[in-house]
Amino acid sequence: MVYLIITGLLLLLAVFDLIVGVSNDAVNFLNSAIGSKAAPRRIILIVASLGILLGASFSSGMMEIARKGIFNPDFFFFSEVMILFLAVMITDIFLLDLFNTYGLPTSTTVSLIFELLGAAVAISLVKIAQAGESFSVIGNYINTSSAFVIVTSIFSSVVVAFLAGSIIQYFSRLLFSFHYQPRLKWLGGVWSGLALAFISYFLLFKGIKGASFVSADFINWVKDHTGQILLATFILGTILMQALIMLKVNVLRIVVLFGTFSLAMAFAGNDLVNFIGAPLAGLGSFLAWKGSGVAADAYVMSVLKEPVQSNTIFLLIAGAIMTATLWLSAKARSVTETEVSLARQDEGFETFEPNVFARLIVRFARNLNAGFQYLIPSSWKNFAEKSFQNGNMPASAPEKDRPAFDLIRASVNLTVASILIAFATSLKLPLSTTYVTFMVAMGTSLSDRAWGRGSAVYRVSGVLSVIGGWFFTAFVAFLIAGMVALFLLFLGKWAVGILIVLLALVVWKTHGVHKIRQKSLLDKKEFESQTDPIDTRQFVEEISRQNAQVVSRIAAIYQRTFKGLSDEDFKILKEARNELKKLRKESRESKNRIFRNVQRLDETQTATSRLYLVESHMESELVHSMSTLLKACTSHVENNLPPLSSSQIQALERGANQLLSYLEAAAFILEKQQFRDLKELHLKRDQLFDEWEKIMQFQIQGIKDRHFGMRNSMVFLTFQMETKSLGSVAYRMVKQYKRLEDQHEGKTPEEIPEIPDPF
Repeated sequence: MVYLIITGLLLLLAVFDLIVGVSNDAVNFLNSAIGSKAAPRRIILIVASLGILLGASFSSGMMEIARKGIFNPDFFFFSEVMILFLAVMITDIFLLDLFNTYGLPTSTTVSLIFELLGAAVAISLVKIAQAGESFSVIGNYINTSSAFVIVTSIFSSVVVAFLAGSIIQYFSRLLFSFHYQPRLKWLGGVWSGLALAFISYFLLFKGIKGASFVSADFINWVKDHTGQILLATFILGTILMQALIMLKVNVLRIVVLFGTFSLAMAFAGNDLVNFIGAPLAGLGSFLAWKGSGVAADAYVMSVLKEPVQSNTIFLLIAGAIMTATLWLSAKARSVTETEVSLARQDEGFETFEPNVFARLIVRFARNLNAGFQYLIPSSWKNFAEKSFQNGNMPASAPEKDRPAFDLIRASVNLTVASILIAFATSLKLPLSTTYVTFMVAMGTSLSDRAWGRGSAVYRVSGVLSVIGGWFFTAFVAFLIAGMVALFLLFLGKWAVGILIVLLALVVWKTHGVHKIRQKSLLDKKEFESQTDPIDTRQFVEEISRQNAQVVSRIAAIYQRTFKGLSDEDFKILKEARNELKKLRKESRESKNRIFRNVQRLDETQTATSRLYLVESHMESELVHSMSTLLKACTSHVENNLPPLSSSQIQALERGANQLLSYLEAAAFILEKQQFRDLKELHLKRDQLFDEWEKIMQFQIQGIKDRHFGMRNSMVFLTFQMETKSLGSVAYRMVKQYKRLEDQHEGKTPEEIPEIPDPF
């Protein structure tokens, strides 16, 4: 009964694995068509759906990797392989769902391989230990040579794909330039015919090679007549495409859609093992064991070495689930948008923040490029520059309707990916479709100068994040699958229930995280796409309220910082640091909006534009001063330095309370837009500075009298100086709005009284 339940769980988990797997792998065949707007999204999904359904239906379902590619079934009993397959499925759903939540493409092939490897190694080590054997015999249990070839082939394809995409896109752009329509009239037929030939070869060799109706003789015939097939397809394709060009048809759209169909079909026909291979192997194991009459922990799984043809009904159901996921999954769209945003031609909202490695790579690349410029002849540079001029997408359409890149690059993406995958398959080298398609897209982006000075560090950071996630996939898949297998092995049926409940909670939690992330990203993209003029008065009120919120939050962080310093409570300081980190991120995002908002302001609203720029800068000043203060206090407490004396704490408390009262008044004025009379706020500021001058004298006298040590004096003085800075910046923030109102009343700059700022 237990193994019947486990078999049922495996089949149920297969459904969820199909959903999370397709959500991630959809990027492989959708990104070029969606990024280039080759057709409406609905048409692209229809084409991809047909490819998936056809590929799944034609798949032979030969699940060799899941059954015997990684481990040797002769050394495992039925009870052990069921634990192994269950551990693989639980880990796979967890990992892929995690990547989907954050919109990161990864390889379902790599995840499956390392999950199988991790679970098999864990169970093998237990078996070896129980048998009292040397761990050196693990090679009998694990197909280490097969695993090594698979892993090295997959990761070496990353470099090859990037270089191939870069080089071919560079010469393609030289051939067509960004204004490719005139040249397409006389080069389009040959170009499209060549692309169709390679994609067709890919479709023959990779897409339907495993189809149940395709014989080995046919595959061998394709291999033996590769040159003739390519030549015939090229000639026929060229004639057909040139005829369509004469009929005013954009043949590049046909190439991109055909490539999308081919990749979708190959994905469904060959990557199906990544999602249903383990469950179907588990089902086959259960049926073989059930009819054997042998105990579960005594039945050797040699049956898994035999090739098995999967049930057509299972394949059709899998195809239907994958197709439905393609249309309905929000996470599939997130993963696709990640790659499209990293590859888009124009600057704009960037998903990833720069990191130190991205900065080093960009700096090195710039220096390397500067060196190459001396070696390249001027005539060639001038010729190339003409082809790469005006590389931005046309601005006639709204941004949300504009393609991320053009059809030339989209066709190169699909053609190069098809060539590499088909060639590797002909050499019997396993590789990851995700890695190849992603790195080709990144290579073509680099050659197309999509990674300009304004975006390179962000794009490189994004690529590094994705690649880092790939290594993370391999390591974590191996580790977690091994741990899950051991948990199941030692706790038995109780572990099954615990892990399923835990997996359900994780998926539910990540669903909530994804919704929050998507709302944030959609808000940012909606802002980026807005081009209508801003209502000036409403805009001023909006940024005034935003400034009020920033001042109020700074006051709360300041109060918590003082509390943490005086009580020597690192936990309170950590809470303040987390809140400031969040505020700093929001402030940075707000500054990123400056360019677009100033563009949307009326040309006559120079004063409003100035206000917006200055206020944004002063927001950053507030955050910077608070960061300096908090860092000094945190370092003091964290390093267990001598605490402040009671008299120092009392002095700081008097000054801190005055600042909090002052910031509260400034925030109220900003919130209510009451800028007419600043005398009261001016008076509060003078009182604040007078009080802190007295506190400074108190501290200096204490140092002279040797009452205070060096360490606590340093943190005290930092607190004092940054407090005055916060007060000064907050006052200047409010004063800018008074200046704007005076200008709206027609006063000249000379007539506007300048209130002195003593700090």
